[in-house]
Amino acid sequence: MNQILRVVDLRHKSFDSTMVNSLVPRAAINIEAAAESIAELLTEVSQNPLETVTRITLERDGFDPNPLWVQEAEFESALVALDPALRNSIETAISRVSKVSRANLPHATSVTLDDGAQVSQRWVPVDSVGLYVPGGKAVYPSSVVMNVVPAQVAGVKDLVIATPGQTAFGGRPHPTVLATAALLGVRRVLNLGGPLAIAALAFGIEDISLAPVTMVTGPGNIYVAAAKRALRGRIGIDSEAGTTEILVIADDSANPKFVAADLISQAEHDEAAASVLVTDSIELANAVQLELSLQLAKTAQRQRVGSALSGQQSALVLVADLAAAVQFANSYATEHLELQTRVNQTLLHTVSNAGAVFVGDYSPVSLGDYLAGSNHVLPTGQQAKFGSGLGVHTFLRAQQIINYSADALRQVADLVDGFARAEGLSAHGDAVTIRFNI
Repeated sequence: MNQILRVVDLRHKSFDSTMVNSLVPRAAINIEAAAESIAELLTEVSQNPLETVTRITLERDGFDPNPLWVQEAEFESALVALDPALRNSIETAISRVSKVSRANLPHATSVTLDDGAQVSQRWVPVDSVGLYVPGGKAVYPSSVVMNVVPAQVAGVKDLVIATPGQTAFGGRPHPTVLATAALLGVRRVLNLGGPLAIAALAFGIEDISLAPVTMVTGPGNIYVAAAKRALRGRIGIDSEAGTTEILVIADDSANPKFVAADLISQAEHDEAAASVLVTDSIELANAVQLELSLQLAKTAQRQRVGSALSGQQSALVLVADLAAAVQFANSYATEHLELQTRVNQTLLHTVSNAGAVFVGDYSPVSLGDYLAGSNHVLPTGQQAKFGSGLGVHTFLRAQQIINYSADALRQVADLVDGFARAEGLSAHGDAVTIRFNI
């Protein structure tokens, strides 16, 4: 049988996170080298933004991106041309992501420690956000929804979308992206892509009244991720969202057609995409390999999918049991984790590291990409071990409010003074005691 996925057999081996990520490494992508290659570009944008973004877009893409701001007539034309069925899908996605985002808004808290001693916490939106929507190998109106909706629900007042112009549309952004922005009420769209766009958002372009934004979010290629890393500190970022990943845990109860289709769906994104199956069933493993062969022959992007599935980043991993499968998944820390077993809920309680978890035969990653109501901008490259997917929380900051009365402060004045003097910071203590030694 033709084996599409290489096999990694761990049934009789113990393993840890280091071993897992060496046996099934992500595609060889050097973000440090990418950052070095764009360092001069970022400096040029900071010093002469309009001239730089125009010149480099002409050199690299072959068209003049000006006017950088998308014009009102372009939005109206895009809305008129939008297929009614697609418009319904987009509006449904907006509704569902909005509902989930509103439900996930964090709540303010207030704690009274003594009479007149109160500490509260409130959530405050960032002032402005640049929302990056990639182009390249596909068109992503879904990324417009995933970026804009949680920012709007969080209460961000100033939203700017940046998206690359397309040669097929005369160097202007894809009409479907523009129509989606218009449906969301966002009319500030920048015709600019790649690291140029990230730099322009971070430094601003005074000539076109683009002020520097506070934060930049959204996925992109390695150069976009490198620009976000380089400019972090000047701007806040969500994460360095990289090439897509899927890991499926399946047992002998799983439908091999479903498993194969889900692995192919993410491999369709990019030759560097990672598609990993972890199973304790040889029978299922063989059935999925067969299904991959059959479905690969029929998929439109078979060359891209084939490259991704045969790459070092994709594999079929055999394990002794489902507990070992979860251990592997937690070590790998995938962007998308699917559970297709007869004990999904039991396994779910043991999962710790995943950007998003899709439970059961009828919760494919593709649903999350568009209409589940969840967000598809998720941590990749093991960032799920410490980071979260994009959401309403991304655009909010926790702000503490301290409100003490004179009597409440008097009760702890000596304690504060003692702390301060123990740390050699007597003026800290004086700032408290002076209030009672008048």
